[in-house]
Amino acid sequence: MTPLDSVSDFELLTLFQNGDRKAYEEIYHRYWGVIYRHACKMLRDNDAAKDVVQEVFSYLWLNGSRLKVGKNVAGYLYSSLRYKFFDLIDRQKVQNDYLSSLEHFIDKAESTSDHRVREKELRAIIEKEVNALPPKMREIFTLSRQANLSYKQIASTLNISENTVKKQVNNALKILRSRLGVTVFLLFF
Repeated sequence: MTPLDSVSDFELLTLFQNGDRKAYEEIYHRYWGVIYRHACKMLRDNDAAKDVVQEVFSYLWLNGSRLKVGKNVAGYLYSSLRYKFFDLIDRQKVQNDYLSSLEHFIDKAESTSDHRVREKELRAIIEKEVNALPPKMREIFTLSRQANLSYKQIASTLNISENTVKKQVNNALKILRSRLGVTVFLLFF
């Protein structure tokens, strides 16, 4: 029997595809170093290069009997490496997209939570100031702004004139504007 290190790539592959484990080992030893160096140049990361080269040779081991490699084993291995490289880039892109999406979600959730807390605090301040209005003015203002009744409906409900309703709402708005400040006032009224 001829030593495997003097056999051509095509013959090695044929032997391997017919079940000769030693032929696979020879292919592995013959090409692992050059494929690894090429992977290091492509990835600029020795650990990632080892992983990708291992995937290439694992795939060859698992699927070698079914592969149609032809005479050029080196070409097949380089092509496999290139495809694994692109797969790795795609996986990293998906990971980066996922992480970006997650960061955006977290940022948005934090700002939404913060916004809700501030809104709740502002509503409490506004409610306190509305409750501090004189009773009749507070009732008219509440019917206008919270119950969304028209001046005519409020006048009819309370048996007062529309002008009184209008004047009471305007007075309430002036008081609230002075107590709350223009910015808060414009946000909620």
